[in-house]
Amino acid sequence: MTQSPPVQAEQGLVRAIGVRGLTASILNTTIGAGIFVLPAVVAGELGTAAPLAYLACAFAMTLIVASFAMAGSRVSLTGGIYAYVEIAFGPFVGFLTGVLIYLAVLLAGASVASAMAASIGLVVPALGTLAGRATLLGLVYLGFVTMNVRGVAVGTRLVEGMTLAKLLPLALLVVAGLRFVTPEALQIDLMPPSQVAAASLTLIFAFVGVEVALVPSGEIRDPARTIPRAVFLALGFSTLVYLAVQLVAHATLGADLARFTEAPLAEAAARALGPLGRALMLVGGTVSMLGYMSGDTLGSPRNLFAFARDGFFPAALSRLHPRFHTPAAAIVTHATLVWIAATTGSFGALALVSNVALLVSYFLCAAAAIELRRRNVRTGGTPFDVPGGPLVPVGACLVVAWLLSQATAREWAVTGGTLAVAAAIYALRAYRRPANVPSPAP
Repeated sequence: MTQSPPVQAEQGLVRAIGVRGLTASILNTTIGAGIFVLPAVVAGELGTAAPLAYLACAFAMTLIVASFAMAGSRVSLTGGIYAYVEIAFGPFVGFLTGVLIYLAVLLAGASVASAMAASIGLVVPALGTLAGRATLLGLVYLGFVTMNVRGVAVGTRLVEGMTLAKLLPLALLVVAGLRFVTPEALQIDLMPPSQVAAASLTLIFAFVGVEVALVPSGEIRDPARTIPRAVFLALGFSTLVYLAVQLVAHATLGADLARFTEAPLAEAAARALGPLGRALMLVGGTVSMLGYMSGDTLGSPRNLFAFARDGFFPAALSRLHPRFHTPAAAIVTHATLVWIAATTGSFGALALVSNVALLVSYFLCAAAAIELRRRNVRTGGTPFDVPGGPLVPVGACLVVAWLLSQATAREWAVTGGTLAVAAAIYALRAYRRPANVPSPAP
């Protein structure tokens, strides 16, 4: 069968990301700097019942990541959710989804980079100025870009190393804090389901990040096997980390946990390990942010590559480095955009788009999983399925719809305006876009 333009455009990519690399990438984007403050937030809302909120979020995310796995095992093109939705519902819906995802990840990258620069600026005042921030972030991104241009395998190994570096301080805290765990610390006071659900709404965004790691789908080895294994391994491991950290923070700080809203894990580590523990946790927060930035530099540029591949962005962004076979121009462009936004702080308006954008894209991905399964789309390997078939992504749609119902009118208005602009861009570019949707297997 004649290959479609997207498949032809991706022939030069190297499929070097395996289960370990993809699992690390998901963990890296999921377990971010938020874990260093979340325990106090959740304790303030639920007290000893905090683990119930984590478990509720884990259940909801199980439905969502199962949908990712079902869709990702059937579509192996670069773009992640954008590609899944495009193949399922056509280029228009796919493009709108891709725009929402890219704006969300651009905001997240800029926010994390800005926070990282601010934390270092507190220690080194010279780096707290605009020039200092620009220089610091420029050097950091220069390093990340250089490594990612040199190969997806190099970029993946960097993410694996950063993931390990951010998990080590948390592991040390958990091990040191186990001696504070008593039967009393394990007791859970039951709370009204509505209160647990409200806390879960805050927590659910601690579990997101899969969408960034899945964007390089065209560089994942045996995606039909790798994606399902990695997403479930990452979800299970991240849930255990969140629960263990919450338990130890509660065991070491007790009822005081809710008071330490600035740096609860630093306080817990100080009690478990002394002053060195506090310093380790504060450094861990910065390392965690650097880890996210490295993962963002690996995954998010492939959104630009996918847009260019499909004719929406300049073709130069879809060209591969002649030696390293990476989308070098897309990597440099994304890093530059994040650097500008993080340096100048010009991303505030996008904050209203972020949460709704991610949730809408999750809803569409779950719907795409249903449609791709119905049409039996296959782009390589035996697709992943779950007991109950479409009932799982239907459940994911219901969960996401409930989360979306909590969004404010202003968030919906800004997101709607963003979609209107994206639709106009699509209309201007559509006549130049080739017919490039692969023909699924019957």
